[in-house]
Amino acid sequence: MSDFDLIIIGAGPAGLAAAQYGARANLKVLVVEQFAAGGQAAVIDVLENYPGNVSRLDAAGGVVFGPKSGFELTEDMRRQAEEFGASFLYNSVVSIRKEDNIFIVNMADEAALTARAVIIASGAKPRLLNVPGEKEFSGKGVSYCATCDGNFFKNKKIIVVGGGDAACDEARYLSRLSDKITMVHRRDTLRAQKALAQRTIDNPNINLRFNTIVKEIKGDAKVKSIIMEDVKTGKTYEEETDAVFIFAGIVPQSNLAAALGANLDNEGYIITDMKMAANIAGFFAAGDIRSGAFRQVVTAAADGAVAARSASEYIDENI
Repeated sequence: MSDFDLIIIGAGPAGLAAAQYGARANLKVLVVEQFAAGGQAAVIDVLENYPGNVSRLDAAGGVVFGPKSGFELTEDMRRQAEEFGASFLYNSVVSIRKEDNIFIVNMADEAALTARAVIIASGAKPRLLNVPGEKEFSGKGVSYCATCDGNFFKNKKIIVVGGGDAACDEARYLSRLSDKITMVHRRDTLRAQKALAQRTIDNPNINLRFNTIVKEIKGDAKVKSIIMEDVKTGKTYEEETDAVFIFAGIVPQSNLAAALGANLDNEGYIITDMKMAANIAGFFAAGDIRSGAFRQVVTAAADGAVAARSASEYIDENI
């Protein structure tokens, strides 16, 4: 016997969708979340690119047209999962092991819990610059996702930080929204693939600034300026900007999966098949932690739904 049919680690959009679909399949579901439900999506001020997210209720109960925030949407998802019967536990998972077809999930502050199947949806976190103002202005002009937030800065001045594939891709996306893109990189050449780097260099809307690092992001209610340093001369200067998009890499939260023996790709993401199954029977991955994921709220939710269905099928086949 196990405590639960399905334990889901992480309560971002992928984990919340998995909880809903798992509970609707009549599984006994527990979601374990270290912080608060919603994950990175919860800090999105206006989530305008989630299908159907076009209206919300005001305090008096009247309909206000306009998309919900990421917090509002994911809080709705959490309540919906609870309505279907999923339980939530706010704690840290420190390890997972499998014995006799049962997963044992060890907590930081609770007794270990067991489940027939596990979905890990612990996500990936942007690699931070760790400069003053970065955390303070996150969601207020500092962003880590051009497709999420770029539309708010049409025809505005935008600083893009980074020089790899992601930075070039996102800078080119932003260049369709504004012709005032400045891309800063700490090295003297872009690290991106050659063809991608050349398209970025040739883009007339992108001004490249090499040998440059960010020292501080400044503003009041939102970003107003950025302090940068020329690493060759040591000279610092302040420049006005409306937004800072940071693409210094992301860090998959896959340590638990790696310790369990899940296969990871070269960047540390969990390799799955189309059913979200990892190489360990009964162990599934969904959302940003999965290799090849598009890393959008809508695709994370889809991953979660598929993973829950696959987990349900696995449990049925192994009762």
